[in-house]
Amino acid sequence: MEYVVLVDESDHQIGLMEKLAAHVTPHLHRAFSVFIFNSKGELLLQQRALTKYHSPGLWTNTCCSHPRDGETVIEAAARRLMEEMGMGCEIHEVYTFIYKAPVGQGLTEHEFDHVLIGRTDAPPVINTEEVASWKYMSLTDLEKDIELYPGLYTEWFKITFEEMTHHARLLKASHSESLGQP
Repeated sequence: MEYVVLVDESDHQIGLMEKLAAHVTPHLHRAFSVFIFNSKGELLLQQRALTKYHSPGLWTNTCCSHPRDGETVIEAAARRLMEEMGMGCEIHEVYTFIYKAPVGQGLTEHEFDHVLIGRTDAPPVINTEEVASWKYMSLTDLEKDIELYPGLYTEWFKITFEEMTHHARLLKASHSESLGQP
């Protein structure tokens, strides 16, 4: 049985709850969302496995999940990136936010979400129990696709996309400056 870490609005741990129960009630719990970019600035997306208990078959960020009790967000993100996408890279937390969104089947995500960004050109080796497919997309093409086909994307991804895009562009500009590129 999997548990999530229940938190208050300042991300202080206040308890544990079985994962499915936390999505039924819904209780605020700690989560993370990882966004991996390649050297072209394209975002690695995953299509959630069709067997997922919520949001099956929808496209979303590179990986996301919940830290275990006693596990840091960075440790949990690195673990799940390897478990879901079969890859690893250096990741950095860039911001947090709280959201609450219904995800179907009477379930609601209510998460204190830590958003992490990383960069690698290593190809994923997906775990098909977690991921149905993957692809890279430019932020411009992705923004247009979300506008045209919002039902193809997870609720949390649509919520965080604009803020993440802002941070990704800052990261890209910072990386270009450090390389002496315009």
